[in-house]
Amino acid sequence: MPEAPSVPPAPEVPGFQPAWWCRNRHLQTLLPLLSKQPLPPLRRERLELPDGDFLDLDWTPRGNGPRVLVLHGLEGSVESHYARRVLRAIDDAGWQGVLMHFRGCSGEPNRLPRRYHSGETGDLAYVVEVLRKRDGRTPLAVVGYSLGGNVLLKWLGENGDHAAVTAAVAISVPFMLDRLADHMNHGFARVYQAHLVRSLVKNTLSKRSLLAGRIDMTRVPKLHSFWEFDDAVTAPLHGFENARRYYQASSSRPFVGHIKIPTLILHARDDPFMVPEVIPQEEELGPGVQLELTEGGGHVGFIEGGTPWHPRYWLERRIIDYLRQRL
Repeated sequence: MPEAPSVPPAPEVPGFQPAWWCRNRHLQTLLPLLSKQPLPPLRRERLELPDGDFLDLDWTPRGNGPRVLVLHGLEGSVESHYARRVLRAIDDAGWQGVLMHFRGCSGEPNRLPRRYHSGETGDLAYVVEVLRKRDGRTPLAVVGYSLGGNVLLKWLGENGDHAAVTAAVAISVPFMLDRLADHMNHGFARVYQAHLVRSLVKNTLSKRSLLAGRIDMTRVPKLHSFWEFDDAVTAPLHGFENARRYYQASSSRPFVGHIKIPTLILHARDDPFMVPEVIPQEEELGPGVQLELTEGGGHVGFIEGGTPWHPRYWLERRIIDYLRQRL
């Protein structure tokens, strides 16, 4: 029987260098919002949860090769620019991608008087378990962005050797939530905060009848910062004494030292959502963790070339390269 031909290794992806016309961290962060990658055709699956709620999963069409589970960021969805790009890249690689919408993020309010938050790892654990039960032989990786990256790293650290995935990638993670919330009250970061808090407030008000009696709904329209929102809404809805306790329990930095699964963390030092001091030191990383820091890139940006009208992104090439070596 003839020997199967070997597959040549993919060329190594060079380190990130920002496009000459896009060296500003805010341009790196905001420009991707204007150039969304077309999505491959997707199939939506509604996954019923044991507590009576649901999660919506969006699947790419290919059925061969490894599976890659994608976790979006705060108030994100399959429509987020980074989700579109990575799902397209996964599909182009011949793999199967599936994006997990956090509760209430798929375009339909969830059923229970709660939503999602930065430290909620139970839903991720349940989805991984479901996928493993369906086909435990297919390699499974997880890619998480921002809040989704924080959830991913926390879950990996909580489970150590027992995290039932082959590899993981976390991008632009808010490792210390209290420091992020402090930073977002200053300078241009307040613009990002205002946009996100408005979305959180709007979605909370849309569930007024369900949440009345659990939180003070009269306060909600007056909330303008992460500290205020998490103190008035996130903490009481999810069993935390206050925002500070929520941040302490949910930040991923204390968990990265316990990660055993091969995990790549990609982070830009100029990320406008946080200060460099939140980034874990080398000695804090678990044996499975590879931390790659870039000087530029903004928050989930990493534009390396092209033009302002047709930017070229480094991030997806690096993600696929890392996963290809391990899947």
